[in-house]
Amino acid sequence: MLGPVVIDVAGTRLTQGERRRLRHPHAGMVILFARNFASAAQLSELTAEIHALRSPPLVVAVDQEGGRVQRFREPPFTRLPAMAKLGRLWDEDVLRACRSAMSIGYVMAAELRAHGVDLSFAPVLDLDWQRSSAIGDRALHADARVVTLLAAQLAHGMALAGMASCGKHFPGHGWAAADSHVAAPLDERSRAQILAHDAAPYRELGIALGGVMPAHVVYPQVDDRPAGFSPRWIRGVLRRRLGFGGAVFSDDLSMEGASVAGGIVERGQAALDAGCDFVLACNDPVAAEALLEGIRWRRTAAFERRLARVTPRGEAWPLPGLLRDPAYRAARAAAAAVAAR
Repeated sequence: MLGPVVIDVAGTRLTQGERRRLRHPHAGMVILFARNFASAAQLSELTAEIHALRSPPLVVAVDQEGGRVQRFREPPFTRLPAMAKLGRLWDEDVLRACRSAMSIGYVMAAELRAHGVDLSFAPVLDLDWQRSSAIGDRALHADARVVTLLAAQLAHGMALAGMASCGKHFPGHGWAAADSHVAAPLDERSRAQILAHDAAPYRELGIALGGVMPAHVVYPQVDDRPAGFSPRWIRGVLRRRLGFGGAVFSDDLSMEGASVAGGIVERGQAALDAGCDFVLACNDPVAAEALLEGIRWRRTAAFERRLARVTPRGEAWPLPGLLRDPAYRAARAAAAAVAAR
């Protein structure tokens, strides 16, 4: 059975130490980065080896949003546009923007699944407040209604390829100016303001999202802990008030915004205790090992249901067939047209 820890691997092939860590009962997913890609054949071999380590297989994930956050960019992968381009297209032509968003979601997911990748941590639901260097053109739009509708089309496209979606960064990272990768951002607005604007897409999308990733941002009018370590945000707002029933992923626990929770085991335990189902430990194999060995965790039926929400559905297109498929080729052309804007 799979566990709650999401860890990475260093290169294009697994080491013995990585195989051992991935077989640990607390491991449940693997997150890949650009360093793990050398070619289509190599990536497929890597994901096949990861899947073969466990039964049921570990879930293989990646950040493949588009724009500057796209781990796999080289052919046969399509260069996906920054999401802000979809928002600008919406301002000119709503229907074309919706069709393009669905096409981009489908291309992203179909290409990943053809290489054995099961989940992309997308779409970004943060609002474009023109304040956050970490978000910037990753945001779809400044209007929560536009973000909701475009994200719904992205999620629909992903679902057509059998992939779940994961909205981030709850309840919103667009207002906080600091970058949580290197700092501890603050958003000092009221709970009511945040719920009315930044958190609105999570409420409206509902079951369209298989997963949600909270922000490493502190909202001091609600809690002195970052959202990913806050029962008030995860259990109180996301679960009870908004009724979200899918999986909740911590953001990377090695980021500076997570340092307020202590060492890696303390961070992981705090995230699980706050209501996260999965915790990410990236770019530090020693920390990943400590997290696997140190956390206290008990499997529940709710965890299994939420894991199922982010597990891929149906058979993936083999890459040669996908590249010949007329529907995929049309979707790829639509994605390229947005990227070229």
